[in-house]
Amino acid sequence: MDHTAWAGRIVVAIDGSVSALNAARWAAAEAVARGRGLTLAHALVPPVMGGGFSIGLPPRLDILDTMREEAMTELGKIADGLEGDDITIEIQIGSASALMIQASESADLLVLGSRGHGGFKGLLVGSVGTQVASHAQCPTVILREQPRASAHQVVVGIDGSPHSMAAIAFAFDEASRHGWELIAIHAWDVPAYDLIITPQGAVPFPLADVADSEIRLAAEVLAGFRTDYPDVTVQERLVRAPAVQAILEASVDAALIVVGTRGHGPAVGAVLGSVSNGLLHRAPVPVAVVPLIDEEDDVA
Repeated sequence: MDHTAWAGRIVVAIDGSVSALNAARWAAAEAVARGRGLTLAHALVPPVMGGGFSIGLPPRLDILDTMREEAMTELGKIADGLEGDDITIEIQIGSASALMIQASESADLLVLGSRGHGGFKGLLVGSVGTQVASHAQCPTVILREQPRASAHQVVVGIDGSPHSMAAIAFAFDEASRHGWELIAIHAWDVPAYDLIITPQGAVPFPLADVADSEIRLAAEVLAGFRTDYPDVTVQERLVRAPAVQAILEASVDAALIVVGTRGHGPAVGAVLGSVSNGLLHRAPVPVAVVPLIDEEDDVA
């Protein structure tokens, strides 16, 4: 695959579904805001021809050519209806997840609708959305619905982990670029009682001390970013609650939610499949999942 097709661009997955079209509109606006080109990517999944002895045969070349031409025509119509001048189309044979993950190696941002059909069928219900968000080498935005036009905040989960720091950097950049207020959520909770009770009785658990340490951690994490982005208004919220609940409750006026692929402890950004995955399934606004760049260990 020619990596120059994706280099520095925003790549949106297109399959003709309503969700993908909404994602394309969001991606086009983001491309204009970032001064980036937009690439409409389509995974072409050809039919398998039946052969003798139940052996699958590759489709004829004329069938592939026809499918490619039809897809190019449809994507061309979509491109004509989007804002921005630098819009290209890429059609590749293969799976949707492989196409987007390969694009992430040089793309600036990936954008996918939450549900589609064809190569992207059941995006978040099945494995494609999780695979892309887990393994992409650039930030991935999953869009369930368009945010309200009046939305003016970006909500980010923090916990002090390296993944959380990557998410915060992305969130500050988005807030500065769009003129949004940044809501930093540091969610924490005490261990379950069965973890702190011994046969001799309950272990003393100084909740006030725990809260103080969490407040200090949140302030330290945000300090450098406040200096780098003096134009961004920051609202810090320390919430004793499950992370997904805390972020969703803070997202009433959000245009975007940002999380890392994973984190540590009971705070925001644990392993994709808990906090990040929970938000992908439940958040009513776009969710950006931000990976650590050049991370060697990407095992979820």
